[in-house]
Amino acid sequence: MSNTAPNQTAVAPEPIHFPPKLDFLFRPMRFKVPWGGRDAGRSWGVARALLIIGANTPLRILCGREIQKTLADSVMALLKDQIANLGLEKFYHVQESSVTGQNGTAFIFTGLRDLDAAKVKSYEGVDIVWIEEAETMTKKSFNILEPTIRKPGSELWFTFNAQMDSDFIYEYFVVNTPEDAYVVKMTYRDNPWYSEVLVNGRKRMQETDPDEYDNIWEGNVRRAVAGAIYAKEITDLIEKKRARPMPHDPQLPVHTIWDLGWNDAMSIILVQRIASAVMVIGYLESSFKTYADCVNELNTLEGYVWGTDYLPHDGAQTRPDTGKSPKEILKGLKRKNVEIIPVLDPEHGIRAVRMMFPRLYIDNSEFENDAFEYDGGKRLIECLKRYRRAVPATTGEPGHPVHDQYSHGCDAIRGLATIVDKITNEYDMPIQQIRRPAPHVRGLGM
Repeated sequence: MSNTAPNQTAVAPEPIHFPPKLDFLFRPMRFKVPWGGRDAGRSWGVARALLIIGANTPLRILCGREIQKTLADSVMALLKDQIANLGLEKFYHVQESSVTGQNGTAFIFTGLRDLDAAKVKSYEGVDIVWIEEAETMTKKSFNILEPTIRKPGSELWFTFNAQMDSDFIYEYFVVNTPEDAYVVKMTYRDNPWYSEVLVNGRKRMQETDPDEYDNIWEGNVRRAVAGAIYAKEITDLIEKKRARPMPHDPQLPVHTIWDLGWNDAMSIILVQRIASAVMVIGYLESSFKTYADCVNELNTLEGYVWGTDYLPHDGAQTRPDTGKSPKEILKGLKRKNVEIIPVLDPEHGIRAVRMMFPRLYIDNSEFENDAFEYDGGKRLIECLKRYRRAVPATTGEPGHPVHDQYSHGCDAIRGLATIVDKITNEYDMPIQQIRRPAPHVRGLGM
């Protein structure tokens, strides 16, 4: 990045008014990842660096976010402000949907979630990608974008405020830092020009809400989203290592608990009981899958002895499209034992889950196949971390649980908590009466 276009005024890449920790932006590296807490100067520093580098070398620079419905959601306004601050108004021309330099440098903008094969291909000649608010970036988006940016010397830059310990971008770059990456954590202490306006609010949060302060200002990740219904329980589950690889016991039946859906996700929890321990050994979730699809997927699991399939109350209702209830459909698909979970008020169900949590173990492995987007208990753990209540702006008070992509697994686990003590390991006696030894119990730390 050193060939200055003829007859153009070059801008020296000196990090004047740059947080010192961002000096690495001017050194070549495949991945550059400044991350951390609020008011660290990352975003405006990256914008300045790109404008300076682009003024010295003709580049195609792609600026993106996971979700960008309009240019108002993009970093264009930030770039425009920094063009003015750097005195580059005569060099850069801000257009309706792009920013271009006199030497041919071009900034273009996109949302990652809407990328298709044709659009991705058009970005093969990009020199630098900058993904802002990368904490929301999905593994799918990364796997589409990264191999597309293949020009020699091309780079991918990611800026983000830390959120969840399970966010893809955090796991990929911070937990398992690649060799070809600069990964630098920054907080307001690393920004000599931090905002004086925010100081009092920062100090108040530190005094009144230290957990929130730790995430927002110190940049330390959360175990669960702010306001998560099961925040304490999921933290305890992780800290006490009850989330771990959980192979199934071939000597015990596997029971399933379903949350039914079509447009919404169909969710199925796979459970075994060992003494009082509740072992979630797998989890299936996908939309637009028939009951036959789900049963076929279950039948691919070799060595499983199936116990009872537990369906929510609507599993007994006749569907107008088939003239049968889901319970009848599953029995027609040769699922031998199908029962209906009694109707339980959501709040009572949440309390039942909390009571079950101390004896709950969840497989934390993850694998994928063609039929279901998510398999393994890792997805269920993510649902529990992100299950939260709605907070109306009018009252500011937590309300009913939010119905979103994470609620289906949590609806299923409410069903599990409702019937957990009815689960048997032999069809003719409750688990409390089983006399045979359970050799794995000692290994669970109980």
